[in-house]
Amino acid sequence: MSDGATHINPEPINLREAVKNITALPSMPAIAQKLLALKMDSDEDERKLLMLIEQDPLISAKIIGLANSAAVGSTRTVTTVKDAALLLGISRAHSVATGIAIMSLSAKVPAGQFNMHDLWLHSFGIAFAMLAIARFMPERIRPQDDQIFLAGMLHDIGYLALAFLDPTRSDKLHACFASAPDRPSIEIERTILQICHDELGAELVRNWNLPNDLVTILRYHHTPDVSDAVEHPLIRMINITEKLLPRFGINEYAGSGVSDEEWEALGIDPSRIEEIEEQVAEQAGQAMQFASSFS
Repeated sequence: MSDGATHINPEPINLREAVKNITALPSMPAIAQKLLALKMDSDEDERKLLMLIEQDPLISAKIIGLANSAAVGSTRTVTTVKDAALLLGISRAHSVATGIAIMSLSAKVPAGQFNMHDLWLHSFGIAFAMLAIARFMPERIRPQDDQIFLAGMLHDIGYLALAFLDPTRSDKLHACFASAPDRPSIEIERTILQICHDELGAELVRNWNLPNDLVTILRYHHTPDVSDAVEHPLIRMINITEKLLPRFGINEYAGSGVSDEEWEALGIDPSRIEEIEEQVAEQAGQAMQFASSFS
């Protein structure tokens, strides 16, 4: 028997308004804040970096694991953070540690359709593959390895923000990705969300006071031809790499086929495409082996 009460479904969260409210967004982990505060322009900052990594069991284990992975190609096994950082290079160790620290937010994400391990795999795959693409770029426009890796690690962090802000629509979105694997993901997002993962990610890192260049990179990695994006080669690099690795990790489809003009925008000779694709596939395979340690 009904008690006569009227049950009204709550209004869905206004994501565009919620993302403006810093308290509605996940706060940056303290370890990430400390890592980002390092300027890495002195021996003292390098010493602090090693100390911070050594104090965090997750980060230290992953840094050592990466140094010993096929992606790095070391001929010897390293067992200490210091040796791992020297093998990776201090700047890359800094960016990898920062990315891992930020992505550790996944431990607080509600269970649902969003699979954090898939995002780990996707992020590492894109980051590693971007490093492969960078080797074919002219030195004058090639970003630094630490910039490449951090951008690759964080480019899709908007999906993490969505899972925090609105788990219901996050579940619906990832279910739609799975049911329509050949439809560009950004189109699906525009039908379900008021604000897509590229903008959500940009607002998240803006609220964390990360560099404006990183905000721009996250915001436009699906629209590299807009005027605000063309001067940032990392935006084009992410966009191309996601086309070369469709549905790698997460069920995100960014389209297929990279035009000669897109390669030339990075200063890359399109005649080298087969060589690039081979190296990208190799890097993705190595990233998959490494990311498996996060499960």
